Formats: sequence, structure tokens, C-alpha cells
Amino acid sequence: MLNEFWATAPTSYKVTVFSAMGLIAVGIILNLVGNTSGNQGLAMASLPLIGLGLVLHVVGMVVRGQSIRKNLRR
Repeated sequence: MLNEFWATAPTSYKVTVFSAMGLIAVGIILNLVGNTSGNQGLAMASLPLIGLGLVLHVVGMVVRGQSIRKNLRR
């Protein structure tokens, strides 16, 4: 079932997962650049991006759970 889920996953789940991964990645890169260059403002600005990525990750888990429950009821 795990291999089948990605192939049959709703588009909303895929978009949410990739958005979450992208925001977390951008946030981590900005944080690293900000901390290595001593730019504290950039490092602090990256934290909301990481937080939003984590929230989207949780939303993706909810969407996946609803999709699985819907498929099991059939």
C-alpha cells in the first residue's frame, strides 16, 4: 500500500508535501547563510519559513490520513 499511495495520492497532498519540503529547505539554507555571514536578521527571517514548512507537513499528514480513511471505507 505504501508504494501505491504516492501513485494514487491526491494532487493536494503532493502539492502540500513538496511545498513543505521546499519551504523547510529554503529556511535552512537562509539560516545557514545568515549564521555563517553574521547576518542575524536573515537568520531570524528564516525561522518563519521553517515553521510554515512544518505546519504544511502536518497539513499533508492530515490530508493523507483523510484520503486513506476514505479509501478504507470503500
